[in-house]
Amino acid sequence: MVDPSEGPQRVPHSRFENIVALFIGTFAVSFGLYLLKEVGVATGGTAGIALLASYVSGWSFSVWFVLVNIPFFVLAIRRMGWRFTLKTLAAVVMVSLFSEVHPLLLEIRHMDPVYATILGSLLAGIGLIVLFRHQASLGGVNILALYLQQSRGWRAGYVQLVVDVLIVLAAFATLPVPMVLLSVVGAVILNMIIAMNHRPDRYFG
Repeated sequence: MVDPSEGPQRVPHSRFENIVALFIGTFAVSFGLYLLKEVGVATGGTAGIALLASYVSGWSFSVWFVLVNIPFFVLAIRRMGWRFTLKTLAAVVMVSLFSEVHPLLLEIRHMDPVYATILGSLLAGIGLIVLFRHQASLGGVNILALYLQQSRGWRAGYVQLVVDVLIVLAAFATLPVPMVLLSVVGAVILNMIIAMNHRPDRYFG
């Protein structure tokens, strides 16, 4: 007889499930970021830094995204382990590749910035949840937030929210005020999704 006090058992994801999740998560995040970039809205994390850098330079988002993430992999290797680090590296590369593919297959002639911000942030948040639950991330702030949640119990979504708002506010240097305000709204939406749906005391997948 099963003892109810033992609670639900954690069952590891299979390799196939992890591969599919990496594809789904990175596709959703990259498409969300594509929508934000098309309307000139910023976001948080290393993706936000890469977007801002792409706005003011001749280099694409995908190139910046890989470059900005490189220093954070040291923390991932030392604190999160090689398995997490390799999955995260794969996710970063896949988001960069998808970011190059989306404009080739989908041309957006017009999209309302408010709608694009909401939809893009929702997709990015959902994609990150998929990655987090399969022990991966998109590097940068994701790594720091997940480490602090595991080591100190700080909610990853709230940690990211604080850092992301600071990054988005830096957009005042390159973006019009309405776009910066929309960027803040998008960062709140994205991180509230993470805060409400990525909790180790609730998820048993």
